[in-house]
Amino acid sequence: METIKIQGTEDTPKVILDKDNDLMEISGRSLPEDVTSFYEPVLTWLDEYSQSPNKKTIFNFKLVYFNTASSKLLLDILMKLEEIHEAGNDVLIRWHFPEDDEDMEEAGEEYADIVDVPFEQVSYSG
Repeated sequence: METIKIQGTEDTPKVILDKDNDLMEISGRSLPEDVTSFYEPVLTWLDEYSQSPNKKTIFNFKLVYFNTASSKLLLDILMKLEEIHEAGNDVLIRWHFPEDDEDMEEAGEEYADIVDVPFEQVSYSG
């Protein structure tokens, strides 16, 4: 499977999808101009990954900001992870947020309520 590595910019998050090294992460700021085309490769990669996922899938979200359009696509990613989990695979979502950022903490809690996947909230000092 091809590894996806997208360098983050001021408006787009850093994305690493590396099955061989068990590294799946979206981090930074997410407010791309065309949110659908930005996240399309991520969703396609997850579709392919779901055909033969690793023994344990840990997906890290380390976002400091995302806009409304991104929130829908992030939910799409979480739904794909939920499908992998429902197929009997071990999946863990880690939602990292700055310890002083209640909005980002709440966003993680809201996503955790929507999808049926083990969810871990991880605060860090910014």
